[in-house]
Amino acid sequence: MDQHDCYPVKLYIYDMSRGMARQLSPLMLGRQLDGVWHTAIVVHGKEFFFVGEGVNNCPPGGTPLGEPDSIVDLGSTEVPEDLFMEYLLSLAESAYSGDKYNLFEHNCNTFSDEVAQFLTGEKIPSYITDLPSEVLATPFGQALRPLLESIVINPGGNNITGKR
Repeated sequence: MDQHDCYPVKLYIYDMSRGMARQLSPLMLGRQLDGVWHTAIVVHGKEFFFVGEGVNNCPPGGTPLGEPDSIVDLGSTEVPEDLFMEYLLSLAESAYSGDKYNLFEHNCNTFSDEVAQFLTGEKIPSYITDLPSEVLATPFGQALRPLLESIVINPGGNNITGKR
C-alpha cells in the first residue's frame, strides 16, 4: 500500500424507535420526528460507535440492530487503519470513555460527527445532531428527560479498549 491510499467512509444510520417515532411524535411531541437516531462510522471494514460502555466496534451491520435504515457516503479518508485505531483509543480513554456518555449531550451521534470530521473533514447530517435539542425543546421531551437519560443503549459489539 502506498501513502496515498483512500479508504471509503460511511455513516450507518439506525432508527432506534423502529418507525414508532415517526408515527407517535406528532401526538406526543406536537412535531414530527422521523426517527430516534443511532449512528456509527464504517471504515477499514468495521463499524465503530459510542455507547454507554465506551467505543465499540463490530463487522458492518453486525449489531443486534441488524442492517442500517440508511447509509450516507461521507467520502474517503487517507487515514490508515493503525493511525485511526490510535486516534480511537485516545478518544476511548478520554472524551469517549463510557462514563462520559449522555443520551442528549454526548452520544453516538456526537462521536460519529467528531470521527467523520477527523477522517473526511465533513460533518454528519444536521437532522441527526439536532434531534436531541428538538426533543428537549418540547414540554414532553423535558418531562421525559430523566427517564430517557437512564436508558442505556447498548447495541453490542466489542469495546476497542478491551474493557467491558
